[in-house]
Amino acid sequence: MISNIHYMKDVKSIRDIDITGKRVLVRVDFNVPMDSHQTITDDRRIRSALQTINYCIDHNACSITLVSHLGRPKGEYEERFSLRHIQKRLERLLHKRVEFIEDFESSKDEISACSLERVFLLENIRFYPGEKKNDPELSRKLASICDVYVNDAFGTSHRKHASTYGITEFVDEKVAGFLMMKEIEAFSKALESPVRPITLVVGGAKISSKITLLESVMKKIDKLIIGGAMSNTFLKALGYNMQASLYEQSYVETAENVLQEAKKNNVKVYLPVDVVITDSVERPIDVKVVPAQDVLEGFSAVDIGPATVKLFHEAIELSNTIIWNGPMGIYEIDRFSKGTFKLASAIAGCYAYTIVGGGDTADAADKAGESENFSFISTGGGASLELLEGKILPGFEKLDRKQGA
Repeated sequence: MISNIHYMKDVKSIRDIDITGKRVLVRVDFNVPMDSHQTITDDRRIRSALQTINYCIDHNACSITLVSHLGRPKGEYEERFSLRHIQKRLERLLHKRVEFIEDFESSKDEISACSLERVFLLENIRFYPGEKKNDPELSRKLASICDVYVNDAFGTSHRKHASTYGITEFVDEKVAGFLMMKEIEAFSKALESPVRPITLVVGGAKISSKITLLESVMKKIDKLIIGGAMSNTFLKALGYNMQASLYEQSYVETAENVLQEAKKNNVKVYLPVDVVITDSVERPIDVKVVPAQDVLEGFSAVDIGPATVKLFHEAIELSNTIIWNGPMGIYEIDRFSKGTFKLASAIAGCYAYTIVGGGDTADAADKAGESENFSFISTGGGASLELLEGKILPGFEKLDRKQGA
């Protein structure tokens, strides 16, 4: 894990090269949440890209072309996923006009014309079927409109797509943006030489999505706190009848192995001792708190209970480095959000170095009103997960490296 972090830290950043008079293409991550009216509900990812964009403007880049995806279109145009919905918010945050480009191939000459401080925003790159296929032809076309490629999309840095990976084969200078470097520095601080004890807090729905993480970090951490629906699988492994609760029967044995591995490595594991249960998630009528081993027939565990919150809080207070990835329950529903929000407050309020692992966890931290109180909130859910697993992220893999690195 340490060597992989070192490898990624040693890539060149935009600050290490001269971009004056050059066409710069920046892969950003503007995949922001929007409501049914296409109004942006959280612009954190846009704001996170501003430092790199403004650096290009301030250092007289010939032109600045921004490439991003939005949502999950299936390789063709879908109006709700158009980056036109991003344009106005970006202009407001940049205090600058942004030119929207529907088809970058037909606008190649316009983008290539050197005009200082021009900022272009391309249409959703995932409208092109070649993006997710890492198609060399699309990669080559993107490379043809720039002299310098800057990857600043940490949220997609775990994907081998044309705009995050393939393009590097066709550009002479390829470097990381400021956000990418901030992300790797933050995780480096938590993983390379953390102030112990170090605690990993994991939640979310499935153990299957985090099994590689649990297996890879066991020798790196001191405490492991498990909540959310994935804790149901661990409780099942302890012999509890979880009734109608969501759990993964095929991973019960895996959960047993994780608990055994934790014991072997002297990692203290914390599981829920009480849970909030309901007769229906969609239309709850009967909601109550019960011991974790006493879930009622026909009921589902949907949040951690008050005794568990207290137990987890005590473990957190005695930690000096905390990494949190995954909510403790169905936090999107008010009645089942208390556990997640109280945990967020506990982590945010302790005197530790704290990292939130993006995605739903960042959203939960924001809804809890604690976003400003964490040491670092990652912009990437899947990317941060793979980073914690010890992988070299494809988004860093092909970037230029510092001399001697």
